[in-house]
Amino acid sequence: MISKFITMMARRQFSQAMQFDDGSAVSLPRGDMSPNRLLYIHVPFCESLCPYCSFNRVLFDEALCRRYFEALREEIGIYRERGYDFGAIYVGGGTPTVLPDELEKTLQVAGDSFSIGEISVETNPNHLTEKNLTVLKRAGVNRLSVGVQSFDEELLRSMGRYDKYGSGSEMRKRLKDTLGYFDTLNADMIFNFPTQTAEKMKFDLDALIETGVDQVTYYPLMVSDSTRKDVTKTLGRIDYGKEKVFYDMIVKRLSPHYCSSSAWCFSRKDAMIDEYIVNYGEYAGLGSGSIGYLGGRCYANTFNIPEYIARLKKKELPLMACRRFSFQEQVRYDFLMKLFGMELDMASLRKKYGRKYLPYLWKDIPAFMIAGGLRYNRGTLSLTDRGRYYWVIMMREFFTAVNNFRDFCLNSDRNT
Repeated sequence: MISKFITMMARRQFSQAMQFDDGSAVSLPRGDMSPNRLLYIHVPFCESLCPYCSFNRVLFDEALCRRYFEALREEIGIYRERGYDFGAIYVGGGTPTVLPDELEKTLQVAGDSFSIGEISVETNPNHLTEKNLTVLKRAGVNRLSVGVQSFDEELLRSMGRYDKYGSGSEMRKRLKDTLGYFDTLNADMIFNFPTQTAEKMKFDLDALIETGVDQVTYYPLMVSDSTRKDVTKTLGRIDYGKEKVFYDMIVKRLSPHYCSSSAWCFSRKDAMIDEYIVNYGEYAGLGSGSIGYLGGRCYANTFNIPEYIARLKKKELPLMACRRFSFQEQVRYDFLMKLFGMELDMASLRKKYGRKYLPYLWKDIPAFMIAGGLRYNRGTLSLTDRGRYYWVIMMREFFTAVNNFRDFCLNSDRNT
């Protein structure tokens, strides 16, 4: 009952929060040279399109992709000229490693422009070749996140990933062979597929532990309104009633081997995580269809790739939409994101917002404590075992709202 109530409330709140304004007159504040920000770079090209993915992505076209990377380097230059600095880079997609040489050049430009201390890049299992890994290592990548999703071959076939990315046993071997190239090797996994059973979950968890990967990120299946039909057709109808059972299996099986970096990320050591929004209060979104959060403004770039390239040729930021978060929305956003990282130092909120933040959380904190989701000790709020799953629900609904916003932007670009 509590889980259903949290789902309903989170869905309503995040749907309202992701109602963006027209971006025609949007401008970003100038930077203040603080490196405590993250630079997110989006590469939308994929060799095949997964039915459940709601990110901005298109089929790989080498000529267009090379022009795109050139535009990305122009966009990096604009942020440098506007006085921004960044301490880390996260490259997502799509598949960022479709052109490793272009990615290396882009990371070099970013490294020359900003105070970059760590770099995380997403990839797919078929790109774990010695040639690609050598390029990524030379480019300064510290963390490589590999989209595995599942080792179960029936699931891989239903997702259309088996023929492109290999069998479960092939992926396990590639992961083992990649260990040691980077500070952190992460396996991205998904749970609560419609045809997934407890036996299949156990198989995936055993395989993960056997690979010895440094980190595991285990997302619940998240589907936007536009992809729901494809997911139902190819994978089946989602049953959220199984979600907590699978999540409890994940926590129980991985906890003896990993520490929790977030409610759904498990690490053997202190390392960067996929949910960079937990560790970085602000982040710039570069690339077509990327979303950023700077100066209390959440903004999105155009999802139209030719338009993105054309605007950057004119030295323009390719902004499409923006929403200024109110003071209350900023406080609640930080509350959600920081606690997703397992704990929140209340002094950090007080330092950032002053004591004015308390009235905006006076309902949330007691409610979650009464529900057994939070505990308080010496100025720190932390998630209980029950609270971990509550935050999985809320982040699932948050990212679903973001995915629905992406759908809206894609449809808007198609109609212009």
